[in-house]
Amino acid sequence: MAASESRKAEDRKIILVVRDTRLDELIARFNTLQQAQFYIEHLGADFGDYLAEREQYRAATRQVEEALRRFGRVQRLDRRYLSTFLFGADDVVVVLGQDGLVANTLKYLDGQRVVGVNPDARRWDGVLLPFQPNDLPRLMGEEMRAGRPVKHVTMAKAQLNTGAVLYAVNDLFIGPRSHASARYTLTVGQVAERQSSSGIIVSTGMGSTGWLKSLYAGWAGAAAAMGVAPPAGTLNAAFPWDAERLHYFVREPFPSRTTGASLVAGPVSAQVPLQVVSEMADNGVIFSDGIEADFLEFNAGTHATIGLAERRGHLVV
Repeated sequence: MAASESRKAEDRKIILVVRDTRLDELIARFNTLQQAQFYIEHLGADFGDYLAEREQYRAATRQVEEALRRFGRVQRLDRRYLSTFLFGADDVVVVLGQDGLVANTLKYLDGQRVVGVNPDARRWDGVLLPFQPNDLPRLMGEEMRAGRPVKHVTMAKAQLNTGAVLYAVNDLFIGPRSHASARYTLTVGQVAERQSSSGIIVSTGMGSTGWLKSLYAGWAGAAAAMGVAPPAGTLNAAFPWDAERLHYFVREPFPSRTTGASLVAGPVSAQVPLQVVSEMADNGVIFSDGIEADFLEFNAGTHATIGLAERRGHLVV
């Protein structure tokens, strides 16, 4: 690397996002490795697999960090601090997966590009992890010089009349914190309906192959069991990551004298967002990307507008 390139690299900051392994989380819970081992083996699980996963992740972390130091100042960031960390506009973000860690990172960024690295290709498929540690010397050289191609990711946004905002890369859940019924008024376009259900899922294109897919699979299976053939095309709910739309699905709507079940699924666009007014006295929440700790309170009288976010994710490919 030339001297001028070296000085330029030293001015760039690379944020390496990492996470605890399953074994790390168990040690934090049970205080010692030995107690964690006893717990795992008492349940009949393979403790060696937990150890192997942790050792591989630690080795990948060392390898990735060493490779990144050639291209800038490296700061390691644990997943638990993502929501409070202030990313710089020029930061380069490298995520040492799993896929969920990439998705969780993207929603806290505003234009920064993300490089997803698979720490263990034998263990994780890595849909959002196109690279391996050995790719970084070549990859980061190209990224720092000119920028590699990116995949754009449309994000969802929930905005409350209180001013609170929550973003999602995969999906938003609107409903009760527990297994009680969610009560709310849902408005789509010019049509409004009071509903009682187990909650609403709003999916992005990236999330459409996950939770949304399972909801449609359940619906199709139930229809088939009743002898009704699902309409053509409904078995595949997936749509592109960069599509300028979202998709909503109401889970288990209950029709009654005061609640309906006609607004149950459909597209959400910039022109036609969802409007949801909570009628839940307490325990109403909106959380994103399957992380229940990352939520907004959504209790009686709170009004949520659910639509496309003004920012997008940028995943290096």
